[in-house]
Amino acid sequence: MSQIIYKITPEAPWREAETNGRFTGAPIDVADGFIHFSTAAQVRETAAKHFAGQTGLLLVAIDGVSLGAALKYEVSRGGALFPHLYGVLDLKAVLWVRPLPLGADGAHQFPALEGE
Repeated sequence: MSQIIYKITPEAPWREAETNGRFTGAPIDVADGFIHFSTAAQVRETAAKHFAGQTGLLLVAIDGVSLGAALKYEVSRGGALFPHLYGVLDLKAVLWVRPLPLGADGAHQFPALEGE
């Protein structure tokens, strides 16, 4: 299993996190008590299910190993194990941030992902 995990987020809260040096999560993360992430194999389905048609999104790649014991893989959609961070994301763990635009077909256009 790749140790790189991915977060899809609207640009505005991410830019605020960059200013603060930490990401506390989107409203759904705060409500659930952890920050939702996806593996490379899961992130396209996450985009289609939870972010369909949305523009202004970013895809953030994170070094899961650097998150330590606060990162837990737990059963979620379809019985698959999804990475969940119980804590604040320190931006030092971020490998890269890229736009996640919509293509002509209405689906998000992903860059090549490690772990696919």
